[in-house]
Amino acid sequence: MEWLENVKLWFEQYPWIFQMLMALAIILVSYIAYRLTNKYVVMLLQKIAKKSKTQFDDAIIESRLINRLSYFIPLLMIINLAFLFPEVEEWIQRIASLIMIFISMRAIEAFLYAVNNYYETLPRSKERPIKSYIQIVIILVYIFSIVFMIGLLTGQSPWVLVSGLGALTAVILLIFRDTILSFVSGMQITSYGLVHVGDWIEMPQYGADGDVVEIALHTVKVQNWDKTYTIIPTHKLTSDAFKNWRGMKQAGGRRIKRAIYFDQNSVKFCDDTMMHKFEDILLLSDYMKQKKEELALFNEEHHLEDNHQIHRRRLTNIGTFRIYVEKYIENHPKIKQNLTHMVRQLQPGPNGLPMEIYCFTNDTAWKNYEAIQSDIFDHLLAVVQEFDLRIFQNPSGKDFSSIVK
Repeated sequence: MEWLENVKLWFEQYPWIFQMLMALAIILVSYIAYRLTNKYVVMLLQKIAKKSKTQFDDAIIESRLINRLSYFIPLLMIINLAFLFPEVEEWIQRIASLIMIFISMRAIEAFLYAVNNYYETLPRSKERPIKSYIQIVIILVYIFSIVFMIGLLTGQSPWVLVSGLGALTAVILLIFRDTILSFVSGMQITSYGLVHVGDWIEMPQYGADGDVVEIALHTVKVQNWDKTYTIIPTHKLTSDAFKNWRGMKQAGGRRIKRAIYFDQNSVKFCDDTMMHKFEDILLLSDYMKQKKEELALFNEEHHLEDNHQIHRRRLTNIGTFRIYVEKYIENHPKIKQNLTHMVRQLQPGPNGLPMEIYCFTNDTAWKNYEAIQSDIFDHLLAVVQEFDLRIFQNPSGKDFSSIVK
């Protein structure tokens, strides 16, 4: 045992070597403990999460919360073994404690985001997003963590520093002005259901026209139809005007409001040939029979049968076409009949006589809506000639060349 006495004597002569070896040993053991925890414990928890039916534990694993908590084991070992280095024991414990506070802050942040990610998988998350509230809590966690870290470095009680924040209220309000505005706006948006994730909104002043994909504390993210993104400050949704198309989806109908412009010179009374022609049209047959009897009775009662045609009550081709369009809309399988639908004439102008079709499709998907609208007007534009009407359009180069020829 003489060699042990020599080793002990040698270490007493060179204590710094002993402390260096102990420091290396502690670092090595701490690292091994971290690796074992980070590998086997996390792996075990991942297997448990995969077998469970709930998705919350999956969100916890994906947030890397366990990986961050695994740093606590080596830090606790360092704090408990700091007495081996009496000269720097206090500083070792302070630094390790600072790191623990920082890791705790990051772990709480990961947990809160895991809660938010799990909540977003629920159907009600689109109507009641909580991401803005989560971000407010994270900001408070960061503030208190920084206060505790400063208190640990300065040796003062953190609660004394927290109480001193009251004097900085005005400065804090100035610094976090946008955050406070956004938080209040977020509460209003959530409480009144102004905007949900998935809503189609329009804010031309910010170039936004598309679906809301994210509602956060400071910003609302909109994916436009050209696949670009527009970021809108959250508080602007309560201070500026915007259009939300959610009502269209809830009603189950998307509006068609488009006019056909007619050449006013093609408007005329219907003669007998036209009347017989219109009676053969399926959508107009009942209307023509009823109207023919009504007009004959009116003219007979008022002794207008033998008068000039301008005095008699007669049908016009434009009026009959309007009735045809109404019947066509009423019998169209893609038009939502329980919503307003009508065909009306607008004020004539230099571009002709506009006839507006106002109705709602029963399919709100953009592509399907455009197809339905196009099919309707394809048919109407093609059938106009059957009523001896002409579509108005400004003359083109071909028209002028035909005049020259």
